[in-house]
Amino acid sequence: MTRILPLIAVALLLAACGNKPRQPDWLVNADGAQERFERAYLSGNDRVATSEFTRFRHEVASTAQPALVARAELTRCAVRVASLDLGPCTAFESLRPDASDAERAYADFLAGAPLAPAQAKLLPEEYRGIAGGAGGAAALKGMKNPVSRVIAAGVLLRSEKADPEVLQIATDTASEQGWRRAVLAWLGAQAMRAEKAGAVEEAARLRRRMELATQ
Repeated sequence: MTRILPLIAVALLLAACGNKPRQPDWLVNADGAQERFERAYLSGNDRVATSEFTRFRHEVASTAQPALVARAELTRCAVRVASLDLGPCTAFESLRPDASDAERAYADFLAGAPLAPAQAKLLPEEYRGIAGGAGGAAALKGMKNPVSRVIAAGVLLRSEKADPEVLQIATDTASEQGWRRAVLAWLGAQAMRAEKAGAVEEAARLRRRMELATQ
């Protein structure tokens, strides 16, 4: 879902007159705020995340386009899924009646709901294999965007399709980026799986890593 707002705007700008159309101020401001929000949230910096999301949503709302505001709310829900906060995306639901089919499909994807082939085609390309059931660890490895990778891993876990390799990829991705909130969530998921399997030493090792992240 990340960087979808600029993609929409590119289509609008290409239709504008002139050889070098100027990007609207709201788009520039929203794009920067979106990226800062994602990084701050995944890192567990709630003060910055709240401030940047407020700025992000404010800029997008200035267009009075429900679809764009819906996408902003879905961005917030997506990073929560990436951090294994699997509560409902309530802020989007109030916007669902005015959202497009693409936003509704993405919301259902984040919720771990099965999608019809026509719905899966409406998702960002990198998520289509995951939604179609042909994804898993191989699909995650092909994702260049680390934010998208941990979001997709969260969806796989939510839909009970995450094997140990998926958990490891998500943990490694969060660790490489230094995203404290996300790495704690994924290490916790690995530790719980190890404990259930009776792998006491492995679970203890993972718990020690979690302690390091909280220091």
